[in-house]
Amino acid sequence: MDSRLQQYDEKMKKSVEFLQADYAGIRAGRANPHVLDKLRVDYYGTPTPVQQVGNVTVPEARIIQIAPWEKSMLKAIEKAILTSDLGINPTNDGNVIRLIFPELTEERRKDLAKEVKKKAEDGKVAVRNIRREGNDAFKKLGKTEVSEDEIKQLEDELQKLTDKYIKEIDALMDEKTKEVMTV
Repeated sequence: MDSRLQQYDEKMKKSVEFLQADYAGIRAGRANPHVLDKLRVDYYGTPTPVQQVGNVTVPEARIIQIAPWEKSMLKAIEKAILTSDLGINPTNDGNVIRLIFPELTEERRKDLAKEVKKKAEDGKVAVRNIRREGNDAFKKLGKTEVSEDEIKQLEDELQKLTDKYIKEIDALMDEKTKEVMTV
């Protein structure tokens, strides 16, 4: 691969990886500890990921259990969950916090499928913006050091990369939509 294309390939790959990480946070009926990835707890004045203040386990298919290393953290974790957009009420028994995920309703599944599609569209827009940025850079090259044929070839290669990553995003979207819609 041409070194001038390498940076755009890496940026597009990062966009797809970001989408995958985003999809990991969308719950699909089963308890997935990744829904807590963006959740921060006030740990002695510092916003800290939940995974760093306690042990997060999935004892059953629809239950996430958080056992804090310090009992004093129970209230802070509970508060962080209540103020988040998870939409789940934590149960605190004085030792651990349990998040019980209810079965998703048909309406909620459709909302999640829409969210999956929107995130995929955002990912595609990011990839297309990278393509545009690359094409602009190649056009600037044309004014100085390379031939028009070379620019055309670079643009074609960049388009092939774009198509490849758009196809990857579509595959991720289809997979996640199927996962969300499966009862």
